[in-house]
Amino acid sequence: MKKILLLAILLQFSGKILAQSSEKELIKKTEDAAKTVDDTIKNGWMSNGKLTFLFNQASFNNWIAGGENSFSGNLGVDYKIDYKKNTFSWENRILASYGLLQTQSASFEKKTDDQLEINSIIAKRTDGSNWYYSFLANFRTQFTKGYLYSKDENGAEIREENTNFMSPGYLLFGPGMYWKKTENFKINFAPLTSKFTFVDSFYTSVPDYVDGSYFGVNANKSVLYQLGFNATGYYKFTLMENVTAENLLNLYSNYLKDPQNIDINYNLIIVMKINKILTANFNFQAIYDDDAFSGFQTKEVFGVGLNYNF
Repeated sequence: MKKILLLAILLQFSGKILAQSSEKELIKKTEDAAKTVDDTIKNGWMSNGKLTFLFNQASFNNWIAGGENSFSGNLGVDYKIDYKKNTFSWENRILASYGLLQTQSASFEKKTDDQLEINSIIAKRTDGSNWYYSFLANFRTQFTKGYLYSKDENGAEIREENTNFMSPGYLLFGPGMYWKKTENFKINFAPLTSKFTFVDSFYTSVPDYVDGSYFGVNANKSVLYQLGFNATGYYKFTLMENVTAENLLNLYSNYLKDPQNIDINYNLIIVMKINKILTANFNFQAIYDDDAFSGFQTKEVFGVGLNYNF
């Protein structure tokens, strides 16, 4: 009887060990399989993109509770084109969006979005790990003129031109190290990154201009150069069924002036898929750049619209 009881205990204990061992082996095999898929992605060029149109409209006629007729539309493009050959890869992404709002009482239509950004990273994988030698480039600007709005002495709306295409324009590039866990989780570190800020000298040549007051550029100049440390991160995950969230973070510290003032550019993109062509989109962006503004700039765009993948 004692021998039977002892045998039963040993069998139960060994079963637990085997179960734990099998679980660990399954996890390892899953990780290895994911890595193998990443390693065996077809060499050559691959591309995909998304075109989104968001719209909002309000119309009132003899509405006692009050209201104002308005219409807004936002067009966005997200395009990726990548190249891979063995341990070499070149990843490119273009983000472009533009939106306008028109209200019945306003003298001018106003922008709700205006962005053009191009990201490019060349990488060479080290010996079978998640680390790559890399070279990063980033370009960012806007499409059309931006204005500051106010009222004149008669209460009429007036505007003053403040920004334009390539004013400002930003260009960053530099070598670094790229850590890529998966296509949805990756970070790049670039300790020697050059950053150029371009502006139209029209804005820095006005009377009584103070050096550095327009995006850090001195009087009668059109370029500001900085050298510093850059870190970029990307993380995409599924919040729930048919809902995805993308996080893009860019950090920059200028070695040449006030390195403790870190420039921040953060994007959150949430896409809620309704069907093949209809989606609800939420886009939040926060920027901190003390050369442009002594505080956080924030932008939020939300709407339901048409979505086309290509």
